Amino acid sequence: MDLKVRLTVMNFLEYAVWGAYLTSMGSYLVKIGMAENIGWFYSVQGFMSLFMPALVGIIADRWLQGQKVLSLCHALAGLFMLSASFYGFEAGAHASFATLFTLYALSVAFFMPTIALANSVAYSALDGAGLDTVKAFPPIRVFGTIGFICSMWVVDLGGMQENAGQFAFSGALSLVLAAYALTLPACPVSRASERKSLTEALGLRAFTLFKQKRMALFFIFSMCLGICLQITNGFASPFIFSFGNLPEYADTFGVQHANILISISQISETCCILLIPYFLSRFGIKRVMLIAIVAWVFRFGFFAVGNPGPGVWLFILSMIVYGVAFDFFNISGSLFVDKETDIRIRSSAQGLFMMMTNGLGATVGTLSAQAVINHFVYDLPQTATGHEVVAGWHTCWMIFAAYALVIAVLFSIFFKYKHEAKE
Repeated sequence: MDLKVRLTVMNFLEYAVWGAYLTSMGSYLVKIGMAENIGWFYSVQGFMSLFMPALVGIIADRWLQGQKVLSLCHALAGLFMLSASFYGFEAGAHASFATLFTLYALSVAFFMPTIALANSVAYSALDGAGLDTVKAFPPIRVFGTIGFICSMWVVDLGGMQENAGQFAFSGALSLVLAAYALTLPACPVSRASERKSLTEALGLRAFTLFKQKRMALFFIFSMCLGICLQITNGFASPFIFSFGNLPEYADTFGVQHANILISISQISETCCILLIPYFLSRFGIKRVMLIAIVAWVFRFGFFAVGNPGPGVWLFILSMIVYGVAFDFFNISGSLFVDKETDIRIRSSAQGLFMMMTNGLGATVGTLSAQAVINHFVYDLPQTATGHEVVAGWHTCWMIFAAYALVIAVLFSIFFKYKHEAKE
């Protein structure tokens, strides 16, 4: 089988695992009475990303081939996710937060490192075949987004948006990828015999990137932008479902099929990924990242003023700009890190990028967003009308948009990077 096809299958499965629950889990948690704990379920992804991707990246760099580490992580993640599903179905509306959260967190602990690992495995294989990663990787990565979309549709049309079936589907896909990863090209490990410092021996050289002012600023702003990453994943579905309490919106397509509506975001991704090679070569990382930050302003802003009825076109615009917001940050940032770091610390550097974005950034962002949403939405008195609840949601989205705007201004001022356009 052609190398690109093999890596395409890997990316399809990698993100299909995530897409099975990432955008619909909030609705399930609302259904079983855990609305005020949504932030914890999404922030644990960030917490695990603080150290797990870096630690697993070190293992892949120093001791065990990357594709084997990828397989092991998915096997464990799949088993714990299947356990969470089984418990969710057994307990129903009486599910204990502690038990469900623990099983889910253990699964996430092993899944989150696989995102950076999958990138490293792909970069390693493409390099080994003599291919340019900037040109060859985006068309491969786009099928990860297609996998994400397919999972979202299966969960929506399969009636799993508000039950634990989404966890079962994710766990099963994870086990399939665990087996498939073992068939991928072997990744090199650094086992040089010369004497090394403690930092090098532990594979921690990636953290020395903070000594470079440009890379330090890049990682800091990546963390700040990472704050935006999981907000809509965690709260867009409950927000759209909240319109169901208003008679004029209860029967709209968006309320009835929130996951399919939200999947337009991922469809947009498939197009935007293919634009990355051109934009990076033409405009450079600073302008591409700035475009991503501004896109987050519009992502939140359109949610603030839209609705699933006459204003559904604003929701659709929000979904469309998400492709730019996510890809121009996540994929371009990953490629930038790959090009700016030593090949010997490739997996560690990708793990560090993951730690700053989906780790520190996403943890702070999700918990902060939960606090804001609790204040303006879930802490409203029980006598609050559906219109007051929706108005509270709109206030939250405006706050998130204002934050992204501030980050855009600061990034444009402080991040310096000279880029020479390539024809």
